[in-house]
Amino acid sequence: MKHQLLRFGHSQSPVVVIDAFSGNSEAVAALADALAPFPPIKGHYFPGIRRIVTEADTQAYAYLHEACRVAAPFIGGAFEISGFELAEGSFSIVTAKPDALMPIQRVPHYDSPEQNIFAMLHYLRVPGGSGTAFYRHRATAIERVTRANADRLARITKVEGMKRTEDSGYMHGSDDFYEQIGAVEAVPDRMIIYHGSLLHSGIIPSGMNFSADPRQGRLTANLFLRGR
Repeated sequence: MKHQLLRFGHSQSPVVVIDAFSGNSEAVAALADALAPFPPIKGHYFPGIRRIVTEADTQAYAYLHEACRVAAPFIGGAFEISGFELAEGSFSIVTAKPDALMPIQRVPHYDSPEQNIFAMLHYLRVPGGSGTAFYRHRATAIERVTRANADRLARITKVEGMKRTEDSGYMHGSDDFYEQIGAVEAVPDRMIIYHGSLLHSGIIPSGMNFSADPRQGRLTANLFLRGR
C-alpha cells in the first residue's frame, strides 16, 4: 500500500489517500455483485442506488471490518482520535443522469455536522476522469459544516439555489457559489478518508455509464465511522 496525507482549504482538513488498499479490488467488487440488484434509496440524496451491508451479509460484513482494521492506523494518525466504531457500510452506484438530478444533488454536500463522523470511500469500479472534489462555500467561507454554522449555510444556499440553472448537472470545478479547494482522482482500489462534515461532491464525467449493474456502473464501497 502507498499512502499520503493531503490537507485542503483554509481549515487544512485532512484527507487520507491509500492506494492498493485491499490488494484485490475485483474480489471486493464481487461481494457487491453478489448483493445485486441494489434497492432504491429512500430519504437520501445520493444520486443513485445503495445496498446497506448487514451482519447477515457474512462476507461483505467481514470486508467492512477488515477495511476498518487496515485503515485504523491511518485514521488515528490523521484525525488524532483514539478509536472509532463502524456506524454504517454499503455498496453504492451512481445512476442518476445529469438532467435528472434534484437541485440539492447539483451542489456540494456534507454527510454530518458532527466532527467525529468520518467517511471512508473505496473506489472499486470507476471510470476515468471521476473522483471526489472538496469545496468552500464562497458566501460564508464554510468548508466544514458544524452544528453552529449549518443553519446559516442552509439559509444562504436556499437563496442561491433559486439562481442556479436547472440543467447545471453534476458539480464540476468551481462556480459562482462554491470554490473547489482540492480533489482526489478515483482509481480502482484507492481508499480515501475524510471528515463527513467537509463539503464535497463526486466528480462525475460526462458520458459516464449510469448503469445500475455493479459490473458496469460506478461502484464504490462507502463506510461511515464514529470516532472517539
